[in-house]
Amino acid sequence: MSVLQVQDLVTNFKTAKGTVTAVQHVSFSLERGETLCIVGESGCGKSITALSIMGLLAQNAQIPNGSVLFNGTDLLKLSADDMRKIRGNEISMIFQEPMTALNPVFTVGFQLREPLMLHQRLSKREAHEKGIELLKKVGIPAAEKRMNQYPHELSGGMRQRVMIAMALACNPKLLIADEPTTALDVTIQAQILDLLNDLKQEFDTSIIMITHDMGVVAEIADRVIVMYAGQIIEQGTTEEIFTNPQHPYTKGLLASVPNVDDEEFELKPIPGSLPNLHEKITGCKFRPRCTYAVEACKVNEPPVYEQSQSHTVKCWLQEV
Repeated sequence: MSVLQVQDLVTNFKTAKGTVTAVQHVSFSLERGETLCIVGESGCGKSITALSIMGLLAQNAQIPNGSVLFNGTDLLKLSADDMRKIRGNEISMIFQEPMTALNPVFTVGFQLREPLMLHQRLSKREAHEKGIELLKKVGIPAAEKRMNQYPHELSGGMRQRVMIAMALACNPKLLIADEPTTALDVTIQAQILDLLNDLKQEFDTSIIMITHDMGVVAEIADRVIVMYAGQIIEQGTTEEIFTNPQHPYTKGLLASVPNVDDEEFELKPIPGSLPNLHEKITGCKFRPRCTYAVEACKVNEPPVYEQSQSHTVKCWLQEV
């Protein structure tokens, strides 16, 4: 049974220039113990999809359509109080910037104890001991000392580990990691990915990893969703996406990854940039940047084509 089923999700934002759609009819599922990577350029709707699931959208946001079923319960229909009981307890999120996600005026220990006391009903002393245990689990040395330190006293890698410890405090069934290795050096990135893999095995946690780094995807993902302009344009197993990409955008992302083993390899950047959300594009959203665009791409939005039971692509080239 799926831990999470997102069905036909639409997320809008009210702006001074009118309403814009940041997430357009997104549907996917996540199995227990599975790692799903959502990839795409900055601004394609990855983080907004995650924040929609978590119920952490800004006040000018609306979800006019769709459902988010977590173990059979539609999170979009829950009250704010009921959602707070799930958030941080059964579903946790590692936010994009560890530098700003931690509260600078509270110690690491205070921020670790809070979810344990709230959701697990532990005493302050019990929560403190559990906090030390969590810091040790995520590889932080001198854990007792770190509990009394403030975020500014820790390195970027340490802060990211604290964020992971906080997210895992209540043994969540679902962990959403939004660019967890951004701004970290390559060595620390590898350690964080190994840590997430180990913790997934230990707790049988399902993970949604949001990233634009295809190297990270290859390292950790079981399945991959490729997003562009708020839509899912391709999804499949990691092997299918890497060995048999079908959408020109997916091919472009893979061609943008450096290959140090091939001396003649040339990076091939995708021309242009993501469309402005206010921009009205008829047909395929990727058409203005696509070197393979055909006449059909200008007229209608492409349907979803099945390559296999697990591999789908939204592209008119499947007809050619």
